[in-house]
Amino acid sequence: MNDDKEPQTPNPWMKSLLVWGGIFLALLMVVSLFGNAAQPSGTEIGYSTFRNKVAEGSVQKVQISQDAISGVMKNGDKFTTTPIPGDTQLTKLLDQQGVEYSGTAPERMNMLLYLLMQSLPFVIIFGIAFFALRQVQKGGGGGAMGFGKSKAKMLTEKQGRVTFADVAGIDEAREELEEIVEFLRDPHRFSKLGGQIPKGALLVGSPGTGKTLLARAIAGEAGVPFFTISGSDFVEMFVGVGASRVRDMFEQAKKNAPCIVFIDEIDAVGRHRGHGLGNSNDEREQTLNQLLVEMDGFEANEGIIIIAATNRPDVLDPALLRPGRFDRQVVVPVPDIEGREKILAVHMKKVPLAPDVNPRTLARGTPGFSGADLANLVNEAALLAARRNKRLVAMQEFEDAKDKVMMGTERRSMVMTDDEKKMTAYHEAGHALVSINEPASDPIHKATIIPRGRALGMVMRLPERDNYSYHRDKMHADLAVSMGGRVAEEIIFGHDKVSSGASSDIQYATSLARNMVTKWGMSDKLGPLQYEESQEGYLGMGQTARTMGSGDTNKLIDAEIRTLVEGAHKRATDILTKQQDKLHLIAQAMLEYETLTGDEIQQLMDSGTIDRPDEPKGPVVVKPTHGSAIPKAGRKFGGSGDAAPQGA
Repeated sequence: MNDDKEPQTPNPWMKSLLVWGGIFLALLMVVSLFGNAAQPSGTEIGYSTFRNKVAEGSVQKVQISQDAISGVMKNGDKFTTTPIPGDTQLTKLLDQQGVEYSGTAPERMNMLLYLLMQSLPFVIIFGIAFFALRQVQKGGGGGAMGFGKSKAKMLTEKQGRVTFADVAGIDEAREELEEIVEFLRDPHRFSKLGGQIPKGALLVGSPGTGKTLLARAIAGEAGVPFFTISGSDFVEMFVGVGASRVRDMFEQAKKNAPCIVFIDEIDAVGRHRGHGLGNSNDEREQTLNQLLVEMDGFEANEGIIIIAATNRPDVLDPALLRPGRFDRQVVVPVPDIEGREKILAVHMKKVPLAPDVNPRTLARGTPGFSGADLANLVNEAALLAARRNKRLVAMQEFEDAKDKVMMGTERRSMVMTDDEKKMTAYHEAGHALVSINEPASDPIHKATIIPRGRALGMVMRLPERDNYSYHRDKMHADLAVSMGGRVAEEIIFGHDKVSSGASSDIQYATSLARNMVTKWGMSDKLGPLQYEESQEGYLGMGQTARTMGSGDTNKLIDAEIRTLVEGAHKRATDILTKQQDKLHLIAQAMLEYETLTGDEIQQLMDSGTIDRPDEPKGPVVVKPTHGSAIPKAGRKFGGSGDAAPQGA
C-alpha cells in the first residue's frame, strides 16, 4: 500500500478555525460599514446657538439633512447640530443673512444596513446551531449524541503490522489460532467435510504473556477487517448505552464480514450476572445479555469471529463460556526456558549485541518471566549500555538489568553505618550458608548487601530448570533458608540484638507453612484434607481466604504451622552453629565485595579464596569492630567477627 497516494483527511481543528475566522471577519466588515455611516465630523452645538450664530452672520455654509445639520463658520470651524422638527423659519433666516445652504438626499444604504444589523444575531445563532448539529450527527461515538455508537476501531497496517513470526514462546496457543486464520483464507477446506470454524476464542493467561500480541498477529495474518475494542468501552452511566454499543459493533462487523472482533479485558463486562451492586437490570448485566444474544442468538452472525482476552476467567459468566459463543479457551502460559530463549531472540534482533551475550543463560536466569518482562529486560539492558556510552549491549548490561528488574534499583546513595552493614552481611550469609547445606534448595545465583528496592540485602536463588510442582523436601528446605538470616543474627549478636530485618522472611515462612497445612495436605496430624479455600472478595476486590473447620481444628492448624516454622528455625540453627567459621567467611567476603555470585560463594567454601583477575585496584574493605581485620592480600578470608543483616 502506497501511503503517498492516499487522500489526506482534513484536520478538524483547522476546519473549525477557518469557520470561526470567517465569522470574525464578517463581524469586522459590519463594524466597518457602520463606521462609514457615522455622523459628520465637527463640534456639536445646540440648535439655539446655531440660530444665534446665523443671526450674527457668523455662519458661512450649511448642509441640511433629515436628522442633522452641519456647516462651516466664517472663521473655518466646523459644527454639527440636531434640528428641531417643524421649524419652517430656518430657511428664511438663512436667506436673510445670505448663508449658502443645501439639502442632503436620504442614503439608500441605511435600509440595507438596518436589515443587516437586525438579521446578524439570527445568522450567528443559526450558524452555531448548524455546526452543533453536525457534531451531534457524527457517528462512532465522536459526537455529542454518539454515546450509543460502538467505539470499536478498525486495525490497519499503518498501526504496525504484527505477524506470527513476531510471536515466540507460546507455540501451542499460536497453533490453535493459526487454524482460524487458515479458515478465513480458505473456508471451503473446512466446510467441505462439514466442519465449522469456532465462533469465538477466549485467550486466557497471566498479564504480559502475549494475549493482545497474539490478537494483533491474527489481524496481520488474516488479511480481513479487524475490529478492536476494550471491555470497559461498553460500560456507561446511561442505562442501555452498553447494549446499544454492542448492537452497533455487530452491525459494523456484519457490513465487513468476514472479519474478526477482538474484545480486550472482557471481564469488565462479562462478569457473573447477579453479583453487582444493583438488581438484575443494572447496566453491566444488560450489556452482557446483549452480547450473549449477538454472539449466539436467533440471528446467526456468519463470518464474524470473536476473540477475547482476560486474565480472570474465573469471574466470567458461564453462559459466555459455553460452546457456540466461545468454543475454545486458549491458554497463553508463562513461557518455559525454551520459550524464554525464543522471546529473547526476537527482542534482541532490535539491539546491537556484544559477542558474549548468551540468550540461553539469560533464559535460565529468568524463571517466571512473561513475554512483557523479557521485553522490558532487553530494553533496560539497552538503556544501561547507552548510559555507559557503549556501542554494543554486553552480557554485563543484561545481568545488571536482570538484577534491577528482579531485585530493584541499587540504592547506593543510602548511607549505612558499619554496624548496619555488618548486620546485613551476616544476615545474608546466614541465608546463603543454609541454602548451600540444604540439598533440596535451589542454587544461589547472587548474594548482595547493596540496598535494592525495599530490602537492605538479598540472596537470590534460581532453579536449574523450570519447576511445575514442588515437593515436601523442597518446601522444608525453603523454610530453613528463610530462617537462616534470623538465626545468624541470634548466633552472632545475641537475643537482644536481633533486628526487624527478618520480617519478610517470617511472612514468607508463615505463608508457606499455612499452605502446606491447609491446602496441600502436608501435615501428619491433620491429614490430606483442605482446610482453607480462596474466594473472590466483595464485588471482586481481591482474594480472601476462608478457613473451614471448628475452633479446635483452627487451633490444631495454628499449632502445626508453628511446628513447621520452629522446625525450620532449629534446622537453620544446627547448620549455622556447626559452621560458624564459614558464616564469618561469607559475611567478611560480602563486606569487602558487597556482591558475590553463586560460583564465588561455592569457591569460597571450597578454598577460602575468591579469584577475581579483573578486580579494580583498591577495593573498599570494611573492618569488623570486633575480632581481627579482614585481610586484603591474596583475597583469602577467615577469622571471626560480629555483624549481622537486615532485609532478605
